[in-house]
Amino acid sequence: MRRILAIAFVAAVLATPVAAQDKGAGKATYEKTCALCHGPGLAGAPKYGNRGDWAPRIKAGTAKLYASALKGTANGMPGKGGNLSLSDAEVKAAVDHLLASVGEARSPAASASAKAAAPAAPAALPTKVASAAPVPVVAAPVAPPAPRPVLATAAPVTAAAADPNAFNRLLAAPGKRNAPPAEDGIHDPANAGTHALQPPLAALGGMPPLGAGNRVNWVASLDGGRIRPRWDRDDPAASAMVMDLNIVREVKGSMPDVVYPHKQHTEWLDCSNCHPQIFIPQKGANQISMASIMLGQKCGVCHGKVAFPVSECRLCHSKKKDAVPAAVAGTRQ
Repeated sequence: MRRILAIAFVAAVLATPVAAQDKGAGKATYEKTCALCHGPGLAGAPKYGNRGDWAPRIKAGTAKLYASALKGTANGMPGKGGNLSLSDAEVKAAVDHLLASVGEARSPAASASAKAAAPAAPAALPTKVASAAPVPVVAAPVAPPAPRPVLATAAPVTAAAADPNAFNRLLAAPGKRNAPPAEDGIHDPANAGTHALQPPLAALGGMPPLGAGNRVNWVASLDGGRIRPRWDRDDPAASAMVMDLNIVREVKGSMPDVVYPHKQHTEWLDCSNCHPQIFIPQKGANQISMASIMLGQKCGVCHGKVAFPVSECRLCHSKKKDAVPAAVAGTRQ
């Protein structure tokens, strides 16, 4: 009876429609990677569920849509949405999900291709198994279980590590900046590989200076060709998908407004580094404050750790507020 029930369960699982499996995978991939741009229509991306945006692309054919999603487009979309860990099948499933959002089912040819690529179902299990002659079972002595290894416990948290401001290593005293890896409080000094790393002072010597952070002007270094970030691990000729877009956040009071330049960030960072885990690409969805930044959230995920610290206010607060007309200013008491 148990064997029959097991066979029935396996048959039910194998009978799940391929389309239903594809739909779930496509939705998950879309939400993880594609919704960043296709949800709000960022940088001209066709919006999810907007038939008008997708109509000319649908007319070009599903094969072209697949190719654009896999290899990227000249308009700025990186291949696989910048998430190179996705398989081709996952990317195509996400395209199918986007098409379904505008009532466009994927083409019969695409469906046939997906079915052909699907793993073959295992052969049906027999409903009856001939019973063999009973084999006498001899009870063997059971060996006691081996003792479980004792794992080393982590060192107790020191008072310095518990300090909420201790993360901001770039605020170190001048004589302690750019400390060797074994002394920077980040790398494990007991690991032999730590001592093989090049000390920052030796690595950064001769770079354009900046009076903040690790004292290197990284934007000037990038513009001057002193550093050349590698965009693809396997293709040294691959270039970045740079987005020349500034986001301005208005600040109350007399402090200048904050300017977030996408251009300088996307010249060496992929969009997926920040979206959607750190910043939700939706207006009003991100509550940013200096308190959260100093606790290592939002901008503080990088600034204060691998980018200039929050003590350099004017590097972010760089947009002066509009001057108040003299007539209006004179009426204030």
